[in-house]
Amino acid sequence: MTLKKLFATTALVALATTSTFAIAQAAEVEGPEVKWNVSLWGNKRAFTAGFEKLAELVSAKTDGKFTMTLHYGEALSKSRENLDGLSVGAFEAAMTCNFYHPQKNPALMVTTMPFLPMGDWDANRKTRDALYQHPDVVKEHAQWNAMLYMSSYLPQYEFLGKGEPPMKLADWQGKAVRAGGGLGKAMAVLGATPTSSTATEVYTGMQQGTMDAASFPFTYSHVAYKIHEVSDWFTANLSPGTSDCPLLFSQSAYDALPDQYKKLLMDVRDEAAQAQIQAYIDIDKKNIPMLKQKLKEVVYTDEQLDEFRKMAGKPVIDEWIKENEGKFDARGLVELIYTTAGKKYE
Repeated sequence: MTLKKLFATTALVALATTSTFAIAQAAEVEGPEVKWNVSLWGNKRAFTAGFEKLAELVSAKTDGKFTMTLHYGEALSKSRENLDGLSVGAFEAAMTCNFYHPQKNPALMVTTMPFLPMGDWDANRKTRDALYQHPDVVKEHAQWNAMLYMSSYLPQYEFLGKGEPPMKLADWQGKAVRAGGGLGKAMAVLGATPTSSTATEVYTGMQQGTMDAASFPFTYSHVAYKIHEVSDWFTANLSPGTSDCPLLFSQSAYDALPDQYKKLLMDVRDEAAQAQIQAYIDIDKKNIPMLKQKLKEVVYTDEQLDEFRKMAGKPVIDEWIKENEGKFDARGLVELIYTTAGKKYE
């Protein structure tokens, strides 16, 4: 070997050794290998951005030692059965939606009440974060071995529908609509017939004409499930309410983590939440112009919206509080949302 080749070979070995050392030192958080499976439904979309960011962060900061494998399309469990899966240890983490199984998470159903002051992103996040600390919400998830980690911070709901657009509130009379929880009760006040079909069932219902309109978090969910392809119109400002779909951990899986991994999950929660909200904002920039181009836009006047709120706002909330009196602190949950948003429930 010539002197020149010897120097070149030595330099390459040194570079490789240095690179290997750098990779070995890349982990911000040292720890054992941990592999979590996460149960999701549907495809990768704005709704799953929070878990995707979380999985990316924990893997990067542990140099691949702590991994979360995201299973889409109900590969591990039906969407309505994710709480059951957590309770029996079928997987370590999952997302759920409260109105898929209201009897399993009755206190969290407060987020489905109509016209709650959660319209802007700041109030949306603050109120949901506060709710996740409420003892009744924590307790009802704990009985499923579920630990509330972070909300998916759903935006306000709107409707996409087929046939004649409901330009007046009276036009909702007789329409079959996908709307769960308190939102469904609010639409029933207008004479609509609500159903709480899962997201994956709606396209077929709309296509076959058994459903006239579907409410989803606007706009990501309608487009993710291709509801716009079987619709003629959309509401732009009805904003009757929302719901809540938490990112949950198996409590036993979380308890089994080393302390440094527990701390890591809490340290990156804010970044995951920001990514989740930004995903909704970004997809709206694409979806709203498309919907306006393809579908009839239904915009209600302030007078119409005020009438709807008087008919189906406080009356529906008061009824829910009364129904749950003695079961959990229903009034306290409503008041917590209002006070966190800087308002008063009266």
